[in-house]
Amino acid sequence: MLPLSSCLPSLLLVTLASFLLRSEASCLRGCDLALGAYYVSPQDNLTYISGLFNLEYVELAPYNPEVTNLNYLATGIRVHVSFRCDCIDGEFLGHNFSYVVLGGDTYREISQNVYANLTTVDSLAQFNSYPVDNVPEGMAINVIVNCSCGDSSVSKDYGLFETYPLRPEDSLSSLAEAYGFSGREDLLQAYNPGINFSAGMGIVFIPTKDPSGSYRALPSSAGISSGAIAGISVAGVTILICTIYLYIYYQRRMKAKKVSLLSSTLEVSMYGPGATAPQEDGNSIYVGITVDKSVEFTYEELARATDHFSLAYKIGSGGFGIVYYAELRGEKAAIKKMDMQATNEFLAELKVLTNVHHLNLVRLIGYCTEVSLFLVYEFIDNGNLSEHLRGVGREPLAWVTRVQVALDSARGLEYIHEHTVPVYIHRDIKSANILLDKKFRAKVADFGLTKLTEVGSSLQTRLVGTFGYMPPE
Repeated sequence: MLPLSSCLPSLLLVTLASFLLRSEASCLRGCDLALGAYYVSPQDNLTYISGLFNLEYVELAPYNPEVTNLNYLATGIRVHVSFRCDCIDGEFLGHNFSYVVLGGDTYREISQNVYANLTTVDSLAQFNSYPVDNVPEGMAINVIVNCSCGDSSVSKDYGLFETYPLRPEDSLSSLAEAYGFSGREDLLQAYNPGINFSAGMGIVFIPTKDPSGSYRALPSSAGISSGAIAGISVAGVTILICTIYLYIYYQRRMKAKKVSLLSSTLEVSMYGPGATAPQEDGNSIYVGITVDKSVEFTYEELARATDHFSLAYKIGSGGFGIVYYAELRGEKAAIKKMDMQATNEFLAELKVLTNVHHLNLVRLIGYCTEVSLFLVYEFIDNGNLSEHLRGVGREPLAWVTRVQVALDSARGLEYIHEHTVPVYIHRDIKSANILLDKKFRAKVADFGLTKLTEVGSSLQTRLVGTFGYMPPE
């Protein structure tokens, strides 16, 4: 076994450097709840607003008791939207929302009219790689909304804050009155040092109440002294780095064995026993084939194509990983970066999409097993069905298109359920896993929970998938 003392000299140096970098960071952690003040425009409704902030329609109700009719919103009223306040890159508190660009959108349009000044043009330009006045239609961009989790140096009585975009009619006294702080204007100013509340623009953070009508106090851990936090951080980082050092050492020793094991597993996945191409008859609409092998990409190639997996290239996320847009070898692609713990899901998708091919199944281009687990798919231009049904930056679908999407989805599922040997059971069908191409033809995606079974056998399986989408039996 590698002696622990062999890692201590470099360990101490790395620990010191890590601590110094961490001490210069603007934030160490976020909080589970923040609010944003969204002013309603004439064309807005709660379904549209909830879609912008990745919420369900009913999730807005507890924070907006004054809205008595959820089906009607008066223009100009303030709607409170809830979200998690995260520490982004160790630099600032905020939340990253994904927005799909519509025709004619610019950063200014998105900032001022879509997100009601909760974000800024500068922020959109910083976290996305497109020109300010020429954002490609149909692309998902990052929308950062800043937030606050409180400040113990000002007060420990307030731990829930609303991000409020200043308007021309606002002043320090008017906002203090609106939020129940009349006579305590100094408190609001202390939370927003140097901010002119009468400027008519900019963002301020205001303490606010939760649905129970109470202010949330800062967590007790916020009262730990900076010296104690530093000591805990150093001890934690020391243990963590040494653990990582030992882990990497043994991983390198076992790498050859793991590569061999994974290769054999992939071989079974791609050429597995009994996996044959279904035959077409004269009337068949199916185009299923067994492909020889998926392309194996290097980590460096994927990293270059996504600027080292920058937020600017993020186009979505799911239960098993984050999806990035890329252009690889002259083809538009979507790269799913999965956690190493998601090996079963990775192999399940690879097994299905390497063995079967169909017009209504998303096409797998390749994979990578360096550093993390990656699956590379064809890029589907019009996002997923859920976005169109919920109005999340997408146009509603015509009835004839909806019928076509239903038929396409059924054909894809029928193919894997009935026309492959062995057959595959998807087990996580929902609108978010139905992708739409340029012509609004549907492709079934996300095979991470797929179950393999023999034709005619009864399927005995535990409950999996997204709650609410499981079949009643």
